[in-house]
Amino acid sequence: MRHLPNILSGIRLILVGVFISLFVAGRYLSALSVFVFAFFTDVLDGQLARANGWVTDLGKLLDPLADKLMTLAALVCIYIGKHKPVYLILFLLMAVKELLMMIGGLLLAKKKVVVMAYWPGKIATGLFAVGVMLSLLSFLSLDVEPWDRIVLIAATVTSYFALLFYAARQIPNVLGKRSKDELKS
Repeated sequence: MRHLPNILSGIRLILVGVFISLFVAGRYLSALSVFVFAFFTDVLDGQLARANGWVTDLGKLLDPLADKLMTLAALVCIYIGKHKPVYLILFLLMAVKELLMMIGGLLLAKKKVVVMAYWPGKIATGLFAVGVMLSLLSFLSLDVEPWDRIVLIAATVTSYFALLFYAARQIPNVLGKRSKDELKS
């Protein structure tokens, strides 16, 4: 049972491909269902890991990887489906932010530091989930515009705040000084 959170993250990684396939096939309701299921497995795996002491370094890497891949895939699909530049800009902004996070993560991994998620990242993830769900609902002829874009823009801004938040917390680790949080783990 202790591996269940990592198994759920692995399932979410597989669901990225399933989501893309369904979206490209024009099966928007099914794609939305996969996205919602993936979001709830994200919430569930985090709850299980924390409540039962099943948090692992692998899970700290797999969980955000699955989240980021699903979000980026959804943004690309939405842009392809809507052909509106705002979705391409949001995707590019998120891709740049994720690249910066990966570089930071690699620097920290060299120092054997694995970062846990904090509240700004969780808020950004939740906003992205709502924004993507709203955007997918628009493919089902529901009038959710411009709310989907507003929520996705708020999610992007929040994700950049999270990037700065994580960077400020981890600068001591990059410079060789371990923070109190990492000394506990």
